[in-house]
Amino acid sequence: MNDHSPLGTTGVTVDDESRRRAAGLVCIGFEGETLDAHTAELLHDGVAGVVLFARNYSEVDQIEMLCADILDAADRNLIIAVDHEGGRVQRFHGQGFTDLPTARSIGALAGDGKAAAIAKASSAAFDHAVTAAKELRTVGVNLNFAPVLDVDSNPDNPVIGDRSFGSNPAVVSALGTAFVRGLQKGGVAACGKHFPGHGDTNQDSHHALPRLTHDRARLDAVELPPFRAAIEAGVAAIMTAHVVFEAIDSELPATLSRAVIGGLLRGELGFKGVVISDDLDMKAISEHFEVGDAAVRAIGAGVDLVLCCRDPANRDRTLDALAEAIADGRLSSERIDQSLARIESLARTFS
Repeated sequence: MNDHSPLGTTGVTVDDESRRRAAGLVCIGFEGETLDAHTAELLHDGVAGVVLFARNYSEVDQIEMLCADILDAADRNLIIAVDHEGGRVQRFHGQGFTDLPTARSIGALAGDGKAAAIAKASSAAFDHAVTAAKELRTVGVNLNFAPVLDVDSNPDNPVIGDRSFGSNPAVVSALGTAFVRGLQKGGVAACGKHFPGHGDTNQDSHHALPRLTHDRARLDAVELPPFRAAIEAGVAAIMTAHVVFEAIDSELPATLSRAVIGGLLRGELGFKGVVISDDLDMKAISEHFEVGDAAVRAIGAGVDLVLCCRDPANRDRTLDALAEAIADGRLSSERIDQSLARIESLARTFS
């Protein structure tokens, strides 16, 4: 499978089955508006899915053909994902796609936060999500990395801002769950992000590794309620934040932390869906951890699916490192079986 040596970088003999199981834990990005031969080979060899970006898109017929080619190459149920939040984070525009409003503008409909205003805003969030789902399903996308469930509590935050429904956790909870319900009613899996909350950072995890020093009481009051609400609403997936939450794990970012993923998200909040890492190419990870080790740590912590969206070298290292960890038992068969089953279930349910 692919052009890898049977010996991993650690000297472990890696069999084809270990490589296939490793591939099933990874979602990749690629360049261009058509499917290249190497990406098609990776899909055939078991990669769980792809993430599409503006670089993959020119117009609606083209993206529909690309998604069809992706499915043909894989010849199985597959995840085809995109960031389609609305506002400045929407990859597809033009004929066939509605330009969705920012989350902040929808949240503004909640006004004073009274029940009637929240209900009006929730209805708008639901309707926009239904529209997005219909348009994404038409071209073949089945997973939307939305809604953002971060509470916009820091005006100096360089990355969340208008992507959040607002600064009131109750409003973010209500509108976030409405968006989840709308997407999933329309047949597209929703993915709430960025767990446990990226809203109060003053750094962008694309470029640095943020840390939050809030105590657990603050997290319970502000950051966590929207995620609790989305889980209760049946959100299919949750994306982790490349952020250190010192009250939970003072050393590792959430994506790599057993305390955050296994303890808080799986244990306390009872989430049973697919846990997805934010992109491992982001500098919060790539400049602080060896990317292959980060992938193994993430899966070991309870993440099901890791994203490698830009750097082919990081993608290949991730696939190799996971295969080695599966082959030598650092990642147990039980741990891998759990993730593969969740990923397969999501791909089948939203196929």
